[in-house]
Parts: sequence; structure tokens; C-alpha cells
Amino acid sequence: MTRQQRIYRVTLMGSVVNIVLLTGKFIAGILGNSAAMIADAVHSLSDFLTDIVVLVFVRLSNKPADCDHDYGHGKYETIATSVIGIALAVVGVMLGWNGTEKIISFFAGEPQQAPEVIALVAALVSITSKEWVYRITRRVADETNSQALEANAWHHRSDALSSVGTALGIGGAILLGGQWAVLDAVAAVIVSVMIIQTAARLLRQASGELLEESLPKETEDRITGVVCRDKAVRDVHNLHTRKIGSNIAIEMHLRLPGELTLTEAHHHASAIEQALREEFGTATHIMLHMEPIK
Repeated sequence: MTRQQRIYRVTLMGSVVNIVLLTGKFIAGILGNSAAMIADAVHSLSDFLTDIVVLVFVRLSNKPADCDHDYGHGKYETIATSVIGIALAVVGVMLGWNGTEKIISFFAGEPQQAPEVIALVAALVSITSKEWVYRITRRVADETNSQALEANAWHHRSDALSSVGTALGIGGAILLGGQWAVLDAVAAVIVSVMIIQTAARLLRQASGELLEESLPKETEDRITGVVCRDKAVRDVHNLHTRKIGSNIAIEMHLRLPGELTLTEAHHHASAIEQALREEFGTATHIMLHMEPIK
């Protein structure tokens, strides 16, 4: 099974779960009179929409390099991560705003109706199923090195966490009675904060890649370490790195003994490129500039 097929398969599985959950949550939220559950249903709807984003952009990112895109189409995955992050941020702000309004109205003396048990059951089902989907999606994301799929996995995890908050709020409101119905709205606000934090992390990651941010120092040290395994290399400088979707690009200058022939220098460069691709993936973009030792 190819990388793209594995990503499609796990994303479609998550989509099916999301469709079932968002339908059940909306019904449970309406019948159970739970603002937190309806907010949770909206979050599941955003999960389903981001599944579609992943399916579209991963397909685009897997297109091979062409005359208009010499470095390939990997940045489409970064764009997908940005879209997911923005969707999460919008959902988080909406849920927080709605919950805050209900809290204010509660303390203003407006009566609040406690949610029903059906809403609590829906929350518990959501926690179990979304955590299961998160674990499977995250595993495939790690194995395929897919940034967009990892972002989508965290979207599943944020939905599970939101359902935890929802369950606590609904359960507290049910057990303590109508005078504590505000716990339902408090749960919605807490969930919104967690969602916004996840969105901020994803957007920070995506923006760094779109702005050609260098790879972490630990990664650059690994690159230098791989290169210096070749005993002919005396110095590594002008190292430039960046991410291109799920792959990385490496450019550097190397100093080798000046008495090497062009053929010998080429053999060293080819061996270094092979070692770097074994370490960081076969699709790694590598540009080496060879210099004689001064």
C-alpha cells in the first residue's frame, strides 16, 4: 500500500466516525438541552471538513515535480495544516463566545435548564471513539511522515478532549441539579481554550515552513554528523535547511583535500548524498558545493 493510499484510508475512516458522531451529537444536544454538546457537535463538523481538506491537499502534494514546480508540491501539505489550524481557531472562538454568553446570562439571573442524560452518553461515546481514531491516525502520520495527517490527528484528539470537558460539565449539571446548569457552559469555554491552543501550535508550525524557517539545531547537527562520517570532509559551512511539506531540503558547502580529482570528489559527494537520504528520506533535496581546503 502506497503512502498516499494509507493516508486516504485512515482519513476516510476518520470521516465515517465524524459523520456518525456529529449527527448523534446534534441530536443528543437538542434532545438533551445541552449547549456544550451542541458545541461539541460543531467541533465534530469541523473535524469532518478538515478530513476533506486533508484528502484534497495530500493528493496535490503527492504530484511529482514538474517544469513549474522544480521542488515538487510538498507545500500543499503545509497549506492543509494552515487550513486545519484556522478551522480549529474559528471553532474554538465560536464555542468560547457562546459559552461565555451563557455564563453571563446565568449570573444575570436568567434560568438555566440542566442537560439530560442522553447528552452525557453521547459525550462518553465521543471520548472513546475519537481517542481511538486519534491513536490510529497519529501512528499512520508518524509512519508516513505526513504533516497534514498529524495535524488532523491532533484535531481528532482535540475533539476527544472537548468531549471530556463536555462530559464533566454535563455530568456535573445533571448530578447537582438546575442551580449548577452553568457547568455545561463552563465546560464549553474550557474546551474552547484547549482547541485554540491546538490551533495556535499548528499555525505556528505551518507559518514557520511557509516562511522558510530553518530546521531545528538538533536536526542540523544530525546533518553535520552524517556528512562528517566521510573522513575526506574537513569542514562544513553555509548550511541552509528548510522543510518542503513532509520532506526537507539541505544545501551546504564542504571543504575537501585539493589534490582530489574531480571524479574522486564526485564519489565523495554521491556517498554523502546517499547517507543523508538514508537518514532523512529518499525525497530529501540535497545541494552540495565542494571547495578545496584553504
